[in-house]
Amino acid sequence: MNVIHLGGADCVTGSCHLLQAAGLNIMVDCGAVQGNDRVVPMEKWPVAPSKIDYLFLTHAHIDHIGRVPDLIEQGFVGEIICTHPTKELLVPMLEDTMGFSLRNHDKIQKVADLLDELSWGFEYGKIFNLKNGICFKLGNAGHILGSCFIRFESDHPNCSVVFSGDLGAPNTPILPDPDIPEPCDLLILEATYGDRNHGDRTERVNRLKSILSRALADNGKVYIPAFALGRCQELIYEMDRIFSASNIGTRIPVFIDSPLGLEITGIYSRFSEFWDNEALALYKNGDHPIDFKNLYSVENHQNHVRLVSVPGPAIIIGGSGMCTGGRIVAHLVEGLGSRENDLLFVGYQASGTPGRDILRYCRKRNGYVWLDGEKIMINADVHQLTGYSAHADQKDLINWVNAMERRPREIRLVHGDANARKTLAARLGL
Repeated sequence: MNVIHLGGADCVTGSCHLLQAAGLNIMVDCGAVQGNDRVVPMEKWPVAPSKIDYLFLTHAHIDHIGRVPDLIEQGFVGEIICTHPTKELLVPMLEDTMGFSLRNHDKIQKVADLLDELSWGFEYGKIFNLKNGICFKLGNAGHILGSCFIRFESDHPNCSVVFSGDLGAPNTPILPDPDIPEPCDLLILEATYGDRNHGDRTERVNRLKSILSRALADNGKVYIPAFALGRCQELIYEMDRIFSASNIGTRIPVFIDSPLGLEITGIYSRFSEFWDNEALALYKNGDHPIDFKNLYSVENHQNHVRLVSVPGPAIIIGGSGMCTGGRIVAHLVEGLGSRENDLLFVGYQASGTPGRDILRYCRKRNGYVWLDGEKIMINADVHQLTGYSAHADQKDLINWVNAMERRPREIRLVHGDANARKTLAARLGL
């Protein structure tokens, strides 16, 4: 088995890997980059998109699927293999992304139709045969709904490789903990948080509660940039737990200002069989885990425009998670300069994104950021909840590897910046 890394090998985003085995070209993920990250252009790939037999997708985040429309337009006609929830998420996620491209409505619809035609959903934990003695198995990665790691095995010669995709942290809201993979010869392991550890979930929820309590005391707005897939649903879940146990939310409206976030929250609800036991228990007891009394949806642009100028107090969850676009940008242009407002980051901010710039300059005198072509002063309080990440941290990654029945012969670290990969490599003894 020969693995060629075409994206995400030495950075966090742009996941794209080519597995060549038994005469087959198998691609694992085909993601877009954010910030300063780089990928190998398709014209420089060792094989043309039309020669790729299968595309496996570990999950539906854009940094793992964002270039699939380009792949299709460049001639890919193979099968797209993923879990059932990921198949359901593919079209809405990629339609939203294509809406920011130069494609017109007809081109977007054509790609969406091909996506639906080419993609197939598979179950966790079962062995499936491809061709030429190659088989695969999907394991639950616990990162977002439908996320998986993939184990490939070849008969001739007898060898195996596991692609971790993005692994989730234990006790991630709504989702079960990651499965443990069977032994393999080669492990392609993500290292996003290879140089740090998160706080535990109780600490994370308490910090979120504390920040919301202080931030809303002066009747300002709390802006939370959040990815529509995964982070948005986790926030709703945690806020429901906080509001159910306190009086913070009795008068504070929470707005989901993300059409995509609303659609995906509906998909999360429909796939409740993939929830963890805690979420299922709440649901069976009449407490829907991703819905509560003061939660409001902002479904059209007119209501979005109105919400931008509505006075606080309010909590606004909007895309995108790194402030690179989406409705959150309009809110920040309007409110980032006001001292009564707060901005809460709950996810990784890649180098070169407005989110990273805000974190870098918010503590500096006269700090500012460029948003939508405007120079915006940063006067709002800025907070970062790194422990809220749905990624496994250093301890979780090491435990996941050590839980395998036999250590892999080789481990390659990907999907992390240089320091994260170096630190994790040292801890793993690589």
